[in-house]
Amino acid sequence: MKKLAIITLITVLGIHTLRAQEHYNEEHTSVKRIRIAGVIGHTFINSSGMEGNIYAPSWGIDIDYWFNHKWGIGLHNDIEIENFVVVKNNTEEIDRVNPIVLTLDALYEIGNGFVVSIGPGVELEKNESFFLARIGIEYEYDVNKNFYIMPTFFHDQRFDGYSTTTIGLGIGHKF
Repeated sequence: MKKLAIITLITVLGIHTLRAQEHYNEEHTSVKRIRIAGVIGHTFINSSGMEGNIYAPSWGIDIDYWFNHKWGIGLHNDIEIENFVVVKNNTEEIDRVNPIVLTLDALYEIGNGFVVSIGPGVELEKNESFFLARIGIEYEYDVNKNFYIMPTFFHDQRFDGYSTTTIGLGIGHKF
């Protein structure tokens, strides 16, 4: 009888321990797949041939979908709140009025909240649009399980024009 009581106790404790471990793994391995963040930034506009540097405020919205803990895809949209002139191919001056940048980025978390992004995009503006390539890095700091703060740094290179470098700060929500 004593053996049966010990075996029953060990079995019950073992099952309870397994269930607790199962609950722990479900909670800590689930991925909040959709993330949306608003970003405020400052953009340095590099245009060869123009005098002085151009710094423009920018606003953005990032919409990301994460396949797992490491890989995701993001639609990153920015607007530069500035009217400025850039030089195209070292000869032609082009007026830019509040250009909008749309990129489709591959996202890879390298660890500890650091995410590298790279992808193609387009800058839309009424005078002329440019295709571009983006590379960037951001850091996601979780405030709680649903909200995060995200400092970001990225570089956009237009294929037929100029380049920009942006530093920003975002606040996001995980769904």
